[in-house]
Amino acid sequence: MEGARSVNTTGPNAIIRAYAGEPQNGLVPTDTNEQMGGRMIRSLFTGLYQYDADGKLQLANAQSVDTTDNKHFVVKLKPGWKFTDGTPVKASNYVRAWNFGAAVGNLQKQQDFFAAIDGFEDVSHKGTSTTEMRGLKVVDDNTFTIDLTEPNIDFKLSLGHTPFVPLPDVFFTEGKDKFGQNPIGNGQYKLKQWRHNVQVDMVRNDDYQGTKPKNGGLTFILYATLDAAYADLGSGNLDVMEILPPSALRSYKKSLGSRAMVKPTAQTQAFSIPEYLDHFKYDEEGRLRREAISMSVDRDLIVDKIFFGTRIPSVDFTARTIPGWDPNIPGNDTLKHNPDKAKQLWAQANAIRPWDGIFSIAYNTDGGHQTWVDAVCGQITNTLGIQAQGKPYATFKQIRTEVTARSLKSAARTGWQADYPSLLNFLGPQYISTGSSNDAVYSNPEFDAKVRAAEQAPDQTASNRLANEAQVILLRDLPVVPLWDYLAVGGRADGVNAELTWSGDPDYPNITKE
Repeated sequence: MEGARSVNTTGPNAIIRAYAGEPQNGLVPTDTNEQMGGRMIRSLFTGLYQYDADGKLQLANAQSVDTTDNKHFVVKLKPGWKFTDGTPVKASNYVRAWNFGAAVGNLQKQQDFFAAIDGFEDVSHKGTSTTEMRGLKVVDDNTFTIDLTEPNIDFKLSLGHTPFVPLPDVFFTEGKDKFGQNPIGNGQYKLKQWRHNVQVDMVRNDDYQGTKPKNGGLTFILYATLDAAYADLGSGNLDVMEILPPSALRSYKKSLGSRAMVKPTAQTQAFSIPEYLDHFKYDEEGRLRREAISMSVDRDLIVDKIFFGTRIPSVDFTARTIPGWDPNIPGNDTLKHNPDKAKQLWAQANAIRPWDGIFSIAYNTDGGHQTWVDAVCGQITNTLGIQAQGKPYATFKQIRTEVTARSLKSAARTGWQADYPSLLNFLGPQYISTGSSNDAVYSNPEFDAKVRAAEQAPDQTASNRLANEAQVILLRDLPVVPLWDYLAVGGRADGVNAELTWSGDPDYPNITKE
């Protein structure tokens, strides 16, 4: 990490040195669906709304977003907003960006977030020449309309998420690959330089029309391991990190004292088992094996012995901090440790077709996952009498590349940090058949229909009920094995004032350094 440092300034122009890892791809909002790139996109771009530190929706670039039926929306922008190249933020910058994200030929990872918009089906199927959704119309420079195919109770809430930010005209002239290396946004910060695998430097956008940051900029230092980041935090070479390595969890209270940051957050950990793996189709054999593996895992023991109480064992596929969360969804006994039942289920699967091979869980070593992956694999081995082992990848980027390409020939660690505070945000992107983050390649029309019904519900209570009914289907099929929710535990350096947000990120624009 030689050279990966910034000047240790203080006061209102302080540069905050924050933990991160190398993003998977260039910084294009509609193509970034992972945490490392996501934190940078959120710093560089502002959409119609933002989420405050508690997850509440607040108007940002929008003056108003009006609807009477959750199907037809009129958006009015605040005048005077500009991108950091000096060009104005206009309604067309939103409409062009969303159409780009939705069009199948552009291969954007966040494509599915536009699925509710009328005309998405015309731009998203292979072979189409249509590139504009009929549900988006520019009225004037500061006004555009959105028409959905069906009412969607979550759509307005989702508009603070990164796929829905605007893109400047230059994006469409120079192309996503060039733009992604030097993005021009309209957010609280602007990019100064990106030294790959070393650091990303951002400075405060002094022309920002919203609430300006309380610091002068961010330097995201791109670490290979959490332990290296934690060592830098202790030596004063890092200002803030939102996750600590497992090696620090036993002693962080003593080591950090008042500099520790602890908050329940909308984050989960699991491992996906792609349907294309031998023995794990969504047939009787596959379901028996998935359930047996889940019941082999003693989540309580791992949370106690490895995470020292800083995680909470999962009882569903969402997070406790989300409105509508239900701890008593029928079928969630599949997430409880039951080694005798696990052995019985595995034997039933072997009667259908004998097991062969090794059960592996891929993980990235730069995220502090080896300890728990080894523990989970050890429990599976001891319970089922098979060989289970971790499959390490050096970086988050490497494992995400294989997961995205569907070329990974094993189970894989998969985490979820909520994009917006909704049950459906956990269920839709990860598990519907067209989901942008469907690592398990899960496809079940019954589940898809239930999620769509939840989206179209007339009120939030009905939507939450239908979302949890959809989880009953997931608990039967187990496309991923949920493990735990996060009690986020991070740290800050001496003289640094920082807090965690509802999603687990540091509240970057409000960090100060004395």
